[in-house]
Amino acid sequence: MGLIKKSNELVIPSTVKMMIYGQAGMGKTTVALSAPKPLLLDFDNGVKRVNMAHLDGIDIVPVEQWSQIQQLLQQDVNDLAPYQTIVVDTIGKMMDYIIVHCCGTRQPQIKDWGRINQEFTWFTRALSALNKHIVFVAHRDTRKEGEETVFIPALREKSYNSIVTELDLLGYLEMKSERGVQTRTITFDPTSRNDGKNTCNLPAVMSIPTILNNQAQPVAPNVFISEKVISPYISMLEIKAEERRKYDELINDITEDVNNITDAQSANDFASRIKEYKHIGSSMAKARALFGAKVKELGLVYDTENKTYTDAEPAA
Repeated sequence: MGLIKKSNELVIPSTVKMMIYGQAGMGKTTVALSAPKPLLLDFDNGVKRVNMAHLDGIDIVPVEQWSQIQQLLQQDVNDLAPYQTIVVDTIGKMMDYIIVHCCGTRQPQIKDWGRINQEFTWFTRALSALNKHIVFVAHRDTRKEGEETVFIPALREKSYNSIVTELDLLGYLEMKSERGVQTRTITFDPTSRNDGKNTCNLPAVMSIPTILNNQAQPVAPNVFISEKVISPYISMLEIKAEERRKYDELINDITEDVNNITDAQSANDFASRIKEYKHIGSSMAKARALFGAKVKELGLVYDTENKTYTDAEPAA
């Protein structure tokens, strides 16, 4: 029974794993750094394109070789304690570092991909084990679906499928023109023109607020992901956890009452009160199942005319 857990014994996740992608110049890195207390793993040298005002208080790992990441996640993991979010920018460039680490300067061959994928899997698992928010940044690529062109993150197919499965959110960042005004938006909904993943019912399209004026001076804090994405997601998890707590408490109360049934009289009393519980979800069905099993265990007889239980006749 050690492997089997009751629902109230499961740990509710308190972190978000997400990816944002879009074409060059969309400000993906800046948006990613709007997550709470981020550490930037800069594989793409993207930090040089970020306004210096948005780098105030931001720590960066300027990656030059894959061994730095191995050291960070294996030996220097305690150095990550102050951070709430790890930003990986970009995940496509990160794969290039893994390939160089595994193959040197030559092109990867079929025999190399097992090791490459193994290293990629280690990285994603090591990040998850940190119990921090994770924001992957990716460039935009396209996929043909019949006559349609769909925008997707720029990743190798096998890597893409394995990581998107593990994501809570996948958002497409783009520029839209509304009444002549250019506005950056992000959607986490999958559509006919973009891949997406939206597990907490975020709005279909969200506008990225303007945080710089025409002189490139900050006019607002860079907190979009913190306030508009992660905060609602965590709130949803907390609501689910509270609902589950109430459900478990209710089932415990019902179970205790069923266990106190010893004869027809107490069974009839329970049956008369079964609808008085403040039922949640499937609790009514669960209560009836527990009651039915108890009635069978006691050998009680149901009188269809009076709609009550009677004790079993003693054996002759």
